[in-house]
Amino acid sequence: MTRFTRRQFLQATAAGAALAPGLLRADDKKLPASERLVVGFIGVEGKGGDNVNQIAPHVTVAALCDVVEPRAAKARERFPDAKFYTDFRRLIDQKGLEAVVISTPDHMHAPPTVMALNAGLHVYCEKPLTHTVHEARLVAELAAKQKRVTQMGTQIHGGSNYRRVVEIIQSGAIGDVREVHTWVGAAYPAPAGVALDERGFPKETLPVPAGLHWDLWLGPVAERPFHPTYVPFHWRRWWAFGGGALNDMACHHMDLPFWALGLRHPTKVTTEGSPLKPETCADWVIAKYEFPARDKLPPVTLTWYDGGKKPPILAERKLPDWGAGNLFVGSKGILLADYGRYKLLPEKDFDGFVPPKPTIPDSIGHYREWVEACKKNTPTTCNFDYSGALTESVLLGTVSYRLGKPINWNAKALKAMGEPDAERFLRKEYRKGWGI
Repeated sequence: MTRFTRRQFLQATAAGAALAPGLLRADDKKLPASERLVVGFIGVEGKGGDNVNQIAPHVTVAALCDVVEPRAAKARERFPDAKFYTDFRRLIDQKGLEAVVISTPDHMHAPPTVMALNAGLHVYCEKPLTHTVHEARLVAELAAKQKRVTQMGTQIHGGSNYRRVVEIIQSGAIGDVREVHTWVGAAYPAPAGVALDERGFPKETLPVPAGLHWDLWLGPVAERPFHPTYVPFHWRRWWAFGGGALNDMACHHMDLPFWALGLRHPTKVTTEGSPLKPETCADWVIAKYEFPARDKLPPVTLTWYDGGKKPPILAERKLPDWGAGNLFVGSKGILLADYGRYKLLPEKDFDGFVPPKPTIPDSIGHYREWVEACKKNTPTTCNFDYSGALTESVLLGTVSYRLGKPINWNAKALKAMGEPDAERFLRKEYRKGWGI
C-alpha cells in the first residue's frame, strides 16, 4: 500500500508540474531579499526534508530546527547561513521570520502552530493538522483571528486529477451523491518484536542515542523512557504520538469528497475495528461518518476503511480495485478515483462522456500556492479553516473507536452528546510547560 500511494502521488505530482511550469521557477533565487519570504523549518528530515526541498527554492531559509541533531546535518550544511535550533520555541522567537513550516510527529503539530500564529507568523503544517479534535478547532479559530496565511500538507490537493473529479461531481454527472467509500491498505498496529508490559509500554529501557533531545521530542507528552520503537517513524503506532492509519492517511483521501461535496462536520460517527489496546493503535478501522444535507445537496454517508478492509460494494458490483481511493455512489452512476485517475461506471452509461469545462484553475503547486499567498496575504485552498474541519472529522473516527461507542456530534458545542467519557479523547492533558 505504501508503494502504491507513493507511486500514485509521484504520478500526480509529475502531471501537476507539467501543467504548472512555474512550480520550480529558477529565477526565484534571483529575487531581492525584500521580495523573498523569510521562513523557518521545524523538522528538516524525512517528510520535513521533502518540505524543505519543495519550499526552499522559493524562499529565504533563515532558521532550521530538529530535535535529532545528526539528522539535521545535511540541511545545516546546505543552508549554512540559517540559524539552527533544537527547541522550536527558540526558532519562533527569532527576529525577522515571516513564516514557519512544521513537519513534526502529530503530537507536536499544535504547540508550534499555536505559538507561531500568536507570534504573527504564517504557517504551513503537515497533516493531520493536529493530534486532537479540540486542537484542530483551536488552531483554525486562532488562524482566523490572527489573519495569517495557512496551509495543511495535503499535497495531492494541488494535483489536476482531484480538480477534475470535483468538477465532474459538482456538475451532477453521476446525480445526487448520498454514499461515499474511502479506503487504504495502510495499517500501523503494535510494532512486531517489541515486548510490552501490562500497561502496553515497551519493557526495555534503552539509552537515548547521542544527538537526540528526547525531552524536546516528547514535548507535551508525559515523560517516558526512550525506546527506538518511537523514533523516527513508528510513533504513528502509538496513541500518545499518532493515531494509526486513519490519522495518517485520511486527510489525503477524504479531502476529495470533502471538497467535491462541500462537507464540513458529521452529525454521527460509528466505528468498528480490531480489539482496542490502551497504548498502541488499531490493526484496522472502519469508520462511518454521517453528514447532514448542505443547501440543496442531500445527506451523505462516508465510510472509511484501512488495514486491508475494503468496501463490499467493490466485490458486489465487480468494480476495479485500485488498492486505495474513493468511490462516489450517485443516483445516475458511480465515480471511482484515486490520486492520479478516475473512472465513471457503468462504462456503457458514460460512453462518449465529455467532462465539464474546467472551472478550477490548475495549481501552481501545493507548496508554491502557500508561498505566493503569504506574500500577497490571500487564502490558500487548504487553509486551516477548511483543513481544520477536515481534521476534526477524521479524528472523530479515532475518538469513536477508542471510546467504543458511536458519537452523536454537536460541532458547534464541540461535544459528543451524552458521552462525557469522550472528552478524554477529544482533548488531552499537556505536560507542564507545554500547554497551548
